[in-house]
Amino acid sequence: MVYLLKSSDEGSYQIANYLILHMQQFSKDPLHGKTLEYIVTELVNYFGWEDLGQHIPINCFNSNPSISSSLKFLRKKPWARKKVEDLYIRMIEA
Repeated sequence: MVYLLKSSDEGSYQIANYLILHMQQFSKDPLHGKTLEYIVTELVNYFGWEDLGQHIPINCFNSNPSISSSLKFLRKKPWARKKVEDLYIRMIEA
């Protein structure tokens, strides 16, 4: 859909088209715009460390857990990050 603005200025048409395209491109990805730190913090607030460690049994959630140590591990291990992101998506869709 394109809206035309009544104006003698060609730039107005370009701005209108840009805004429409931008509005149509909202991401449907639930992770869009969310940092890994935000995701881990939300999971910890929702589940707590103990339950989070049961859902995703990795040491950074079970042995002396902290946000910073978890972030370091998850940034190095894509398979673990994927599990965290998948759990977060299940949590927000529940």
